[in-house]
Amino acid sequence: MDILKQIWDIDTSLDSFQMGIRGVTVFISALILIRISGRRSFGIGSPLDNIIVILLGAILSRAVVGASPFIPVIVTCLAIVLLHRFVSWLKSKSSSFNKLVDGEKIMVFNDGKFLHAGMSRAQICKEDIMQGIRKSALTDDLNVIRSVYIEYTGEITVVKKDTQA
Repeated sequence: MDILKQIWDIDTSLDSFQMGIRGVTVFISALILIRISGRRSFGIGSPLDNIIVILLGAILSRAVVGASPFIPVIVTCLAIVLLHRFVSWLKSKSSSFNKLVDGEKIMVFNDGKFLHAGMSRAQICKEDIMQGIRKSALTDDLNVIRSVYIEYTGEITVVKKDTQA
């Protein structure tokens, strides 16, 4: 019983075996937590999703190095994952709640003109937009671009003009 207490309790002087066991257990626990959390946690990259990534990493690391007792760390992570699922579910049910949590896209270029109010709101400059256009639309010709948005994830999205008109 003493060995279990040494492995799972708070201890600032863990040996390689103890940290190894903790590391493997945290890996398996994290995998289970991510499966509970759902695919969107690491796929979409919204502010909500970034929060869970940061929190889980910070909290789970405490269990590996022995800075916090193992079971409370796992329970805390489970609570965060369940909260993430609940907030994600609420977002899917209410567009106004979704807008409150994640924000909305910001138009920064439209019909040949840079929209300085949108650029200021998104805190980006013309070169940031041009980089997004080159990367997304594979061009630096603004004549083929209808509009550019900064999505709530921070990604730059380019909409090309309809060339079949």
